[in-house]
Amino acid sequence: MSSGGLELPPGDPGHEGGSGEVPSGAVSLARPVETGAQIGPELDWGADAWSEVRTRAQRAGRAYIWLNLVEQRLRAVVAAVLRPVYEPVHGEDWVVAAAGPAGQEWVQRAVAVREVSRRKGYLLDPADDNVLSFLTLPQLRELMVQHWPCFEPYFDDRRAVELALDELEVTRNVVSRNRALSQAVLSQAERASAVLLEMLGAGSDVPSARRLRVDAVEDLVGDRYADVVGVHPDRVRLLRQFPAEDLFGGARRLDAIGIGLNLLVQNFSGRRLVRLAEEGSRVRLLFLNPASSAVKRRERELGLKRGELSRSVEMNILHMRRVRARLRDPGAFEIQVYDETPRFTAYLVDGDGADGVAVVQSYLRRTRGMEAPVLVLRGGGRVVRGEGPGENGLFETYREEFELAWADSRPVS
Repeated sequence: MSSGGLELPPGDPGHEGGSGEVPSGAVSLARPVETGAQIGPELDWGADAWSEVRTRAQRAGRAYIWLNLVEQRLRAVVAAVLRPVYEPVHGEDWVVAAAGPAGQEWVQRAVAVREVSRRKGYLLDPADDNVLSFLTLPQLRELMVQHWPCFEPYFDDRRAVELALDELEVTRNVVSRNRALSQAVLSQAERASAVLLEMLGAGSDVPSARRLRVDAVEDLVGDRYADVVGVHPDRVRLLRQFPAEDLFGGARRLDAIGIGLNLLVQNFSGRRLVRLAEEGSRVRLLFLNPASSAVKRRERELGLKRGELSRSVEMNILHMRRVRARLRDPGAFEIQVYDETPRFTAYLVDGDGADGVAVVQSYLRRTRGMEAPVLVLRGGGRVVRGEGPGENGLFETYREEFELAWADSRPVS
């Protein structure tokens, strides 16, 4: 008899005191499952399932970073504007006072969560031991709306701020509940976050952001990838996301090395190049000599007819010479050729300063330039620097290679 008044079933037959019969009213215990027996559904994940959860995690991670940046910035703005108004009178309870009767429920909830976090040791940073740190994005927004006259001097358009926060609310709910986030909603959240951070005065301080926007993930963990900020399977996909006008437009300096420099010659008009040069840009173009043996070897590698590649390079050089001939100062537009084996093509925009951006492709034996993988690099050192001294990335390596090749090349008259 058990302590609860129920009988346990007897042991196996053959044991002392055992019996093959189960007395009436006894509780039947589950027998051990034989080794190797299958219970319930299959628990293993297949390749498709793993691919799906990884995609979900990647999207949710990106969205969380953007939301975290926005929430921290908005919290700082609210504190900077409202603390001087309420703290002199209400002290530590200035957030409760600012919430007022309309926000009594959610601000008291934040106070309660703060107290629980204190007791359980969840407050790891003393700077977070305040009610403001426990307010969510909608609650921070509510404080702004309630006290808009205090915020109005700092923002041009209240409606624009509210619309950006509205767009983030869907993403915030999805991420907080670990639900599936579509690429379209993630893209909308990233755009809204970038706009909102700009309005809140937290735009990127990386100079090249005017040409190549700093991504939230790059901003936080960019040092893991040196200065590589983009990888594209081929040039078509590069131009789809990063048009030639965005790359070359407004450049104060353009250095390019390759075989025929088709990315520049075929995708950026001669008229735009003339305008750039007339506005003070300095251009240096380094082509592979169309009469060199290296061109013939490259034709054989690609399976082209004899002279096909050399004629293409000649046409590109002639086109650039016509551009140069239209300039009042031809010295600002230099064209040279080299005879060595081509190893890569690189377009270095503003490579002499902190605002540099580069597009780099390696030459593959059987792959034409249009189909080769493309790296996009950001100059001026790493976006995020650790505690130690910063290290030069790939941008500087290719810039030095260009300078060496330029010094060994010959001018085109």
